[in-house]
Amino acid sequence: MALLTKLPFQGKVEALLTRPSRATGFEKSPTGSVTLTFGGPEGDCHTGATRPSDVRTAMLYKRDVEIRNVRQLTVLSVEELADVAKSLGIPKIDPSWFGANMVVSGIPDLTLLPPSTRLQFSSGATIVNDMENMPCSQIAEVVGRHHPDIQFKLVKAATHKRGITAWVEREGEVRVGDSITLVIPPNRLYPHAATV
Repeated sequence: MALLTKLPFQGKVEALLTRPSRATGFEKSPTGSVTLTFGGPEGDCHTGATRPSDVRTAMLYKRDVEIRNVRQLTVLSVEELADVAKSLGIPKIDPSWFGANMVVSGIPDLTLLPPSTRLQFSSGATIVNDMENMPCSQIAEVVGRHHPDIQFKLVKAATHKRGITAWVEREGEVRVGDSITLVIPPNRLYPHAATV
């Protein structure tokens, strides 16, 4: 019996962005296509089989311990970005302000996809959702450079709408305009999590 379930709708790749070095700033630049390797998007600063631990893994490791890189891509939703912009009273949120590698449309509540959901592209290239990407002060600072009056409202407005982080399960090329098929794992809540 298959554990994974294919969803009856498709998404679409609306934008792809990369940044070769962290030294050039937080925002990424658009590109028409990206080659996904097992290390991540080719030519992007977040590519690599491993990464140093950071504040997100502080409960498990000291800072800068080498760990598996499951944050190879940041994926955002056109619809969720529009929701955030509307709640902040600004015309739009540029996805580069959020450090996006990929912007998609047609996937309802992208940020709430269960971990281990597969997003498969037209070429067969496939990424796996690691988890929700929480908004942070770094993106608030970037947004604040464009809209200083909303900087301190950004984190609250973008909670559960900043997209997901993902890693590459199958290599291949992804292009703007490609379709996306979603395959989700069994969606059950762990009953003992409520005791924490």
